[in-house]
Amino acid sequence: MRSIPRLLLNVVVCILLFPFAAQAAEAGPRFVRVGHYQCACQQGDFEANLATVKKGLAQAVDAKLDIVSFPECFLTGYYAKREDARAHCFTTDAPEMKRVLDLTAGCDTMLLVGFNELRGDKLYNTVAVIERGKLLGRYSKSLPYEGYFEPGREFNVFEKKGLKFGIVICSDGGYIEPTRILALKGARFIFAPHFNFVSDPLHHNMTVRSDHIARAVENGVYFLRANNIVVGTKLEGLRNEGYGYGDSYVLDPHGQIVAGAGLYHEHLMVYQLDLDQKYRVAWNTRSVKSGSELMEQLREALELHKRPKSR
Repeated sequence: MRSIPRLLLNVVVCILLFPFAAQAAEAGPRFVRVGHYQCACQQGDFEANLATVKKGLAQAVDAKLDIVSFPECFLTGYYAKREDARAHCFTTDAPEMKRVLDLTAGCDTMLLVGFNELRGDKLYNTVAVIERGKLLGRYSKSLPYEGYFEPGREFNVFEKKGLKFGIVICSDGGYIEPTRILALKGARFIFAPHFNFVSDPLHHNMTVRSDHIARAVENGVYFLRANNIVVGTKLEGLRNEGYGYGDSYVLDPHGQIVAGAGLYHEHLMVYQLDLDQKYRVAWNTRSVKSGSELMEQLREALELHKRPKSR
């Protein structure tokens, strides 16, 4: 008989909480789980790299990630010479891409993966955005380090579970405009796939981290540095010896590191983003204000740099 009052109490609680539960359901998901698979690319070995994507994607699904990224040019490799890049490139409708699409057919995790894209007779450094076996879109590096890549000029914004995000690639993050354009278009999260093989990892790391903190704070966005690793100090197709040190991380809009993959090892980095989290640095308000109020003065200043300098 004592269980009856408790049952009635539970019924009353459920009735009282039902409106709040309904409101939460209508509002949509609050959390989005994002991540990056920090790993080593096998230069020119599509089969090996596809196997790594399969392994990393399986871990991402197990970790219930909504979005997972892989390094820059990961499917094909990254090269110093144009002829090497052309030897390991493919189009978005090639059999290689079809096999990548097939990997995602049975899961809800969105995949971001880089490759050397052949588009017409031009080469692009591209990241494909893939979900459930379909190519949703792409981003091509707007300020490529290697001169043989055609600069991309499309800044698409994608969405997953209410999170609007954009993509920049490696050296793009060292410039103000690419991230700013994406933030102004509505992106609250920036994925930045890298392929780093450098002679001075400490100096390089300090430089890129400072760049990324600036991009996060000035636009009020999250910024994910999505790097690779290299085993050893030599890599076929690239100049001299170097280091691929990893250090993938997520920065919040205050420029604080909230997730990291560590140095020199393969790792699935995971971050659970709270869509309701408030920050002192309001999302994209600085870019909106300075862009709208100072655009004319910026154009005037840029014109000064275009004029020939008098001796």
